[in-house]
Amino acid sequence: MLMNKPRLAWALTGSGHYIEECLNFLLTLDDVDLYLSQAAEEVIKMYGFTLNDIRQKMPVYRDKAASSPPVGHFYKGYYHTFVMAPATSNTIAKCVLGISDSLVTNLYSQAGKCRVPSIVYPCDIAPEMETTAPGGKKVMVYPRKIDLEGTEKITAFEYTSVVKSVDELIKTVADRLVFVAKESVT
Repeated sequence: MLMNKPRLAWALTGSGHYIEECLNFLLTLDDVDLYLSQAAEEVIKMYGFTLNDIRQKMPVYRDKAASSPPVGHFYKGYYHTFVMAPATSNTIAKCVLGISDSLVTNLYSQAGKCRVPSIVYPCDIAPEMETTAPGGKKVMVYPRKIDLEGTEKITAFEYTSVVKSVDELIKTVADRLVFVAKESVT
């Protein structure tokens, strides 16, 4: 796959926290490749999305190989930004510890090594949160101290912007796309 201009890489993990809002925003964007963890494949179905519908809009890469071959795209300049939204506490914990044993954690690691900015929306952002369960019911969740610590730690990582709401995610991605567009003109 040869690219004329760099694209946005977006990864979904197994978090249902605002996944509908994240996916609905994602589907409005152009020039995006979507990466799915194995858990994300299960979760998107629970929230009424299908892979076939998503594939109509963008390429979809699934976590099916041990070495995560698509991460090589970062070394070829295919991506200007990596977005991980929403991200489970498991994924955040692995990223914070430098563990890159899955497609999504490997993408985050390689983006950082290639100095490609990452935008991360952790699912655990406050001691008490309202979220939407599959089926649309609003429920309260209470992230553990260790989950909140992981979110705090990833904010200190190089080339990483952590957002704490869907609105902030949309604004940060939009601002990044404006910046990239301006840079490609100069």
